[in-house]
Parts: sequence; structure tokens; C-alpha cells
Amino acid sequence: MPLPRALGRLNRVGLNRVLRHFVTWVPGFGLVVHPGRRTGQVYRTPVNLFTRDGHFTIALTYGTQTDWVRNVLAAGGCDVITRGRQIRLRDPRIVHDESRAAIRPLERVFLRVARVADFIVLDRDDRF
Repeated sequence: MPLPRALGRLNRVGLNRVLRHFVTWVPGFGLVVHPGRRTGQVYRTPVNLFTRDGHFTIALTYGTQTDWVRNVLAAGGCDVITRGRQIRLRDPRIVHDESRAAIRPLERVFLRVARVADFIVLDRDDRF
């Protein structure tokens, strides 16, 4: 079971507004830039971001039905800003992995304690 939705709403109106200013430079974090499904408005969501074997993996700490996940799936991709670079990602897919194999050991422990085993995996879009 992912973290409670109430915590997610609190983060969206509070913590995320602060995090957006520096997560683009911190290793293991990134900012997902995605359009809204209905409005087309551009949103920026801070996430834990992991790269392995050419794939970008984001832990879905609030589950698979959050707005940003649904937006990325509907758009068929997103941009991510990490370590000062903007990267276009495509082919999003939800993966359930109890072993959390794509995650570094330290973060794997936290995600296991939080019982997070769902991820969204995307590939770099080198066409742009």
C-alpha cells in the first residue's frame, strides 16, 4: 500500500512548492514536466528518479492513480529535469516489482518499509 493520499495532497500544496526549486540538482531526484489531460496546462512534479540500463524509473509513492501519473500515461511521455538537464522520456509503463530491483539499496529499504512496489518506467526519447 502506497503512502496515504492525504499526505500527497499536503505535499502538493506545501512541500512540493519548496522542493521544485532544488530537486533538479540533487542526485536521485528530478522534476517531471507534464501536460494536464484536460487543460493542457504544464505541471511540474518533484519525484525520486532512478536510472538503470537506459531506463528511467520513478517510484509511485502515492500509487498509480495520482494525477501526474495519469497525465504522463495519457501523453505517452514527459520531460524530466535532473542534474540540470532536461530529458524527453517516452513509452511510460507501470511496473509492479516487489524486489525493487531498479532502485538503489538505500532507497529500496525506505520503499520496502513504505510498502511501495509500483513504479513508472520510461525510456529516453532520442528523436528530439
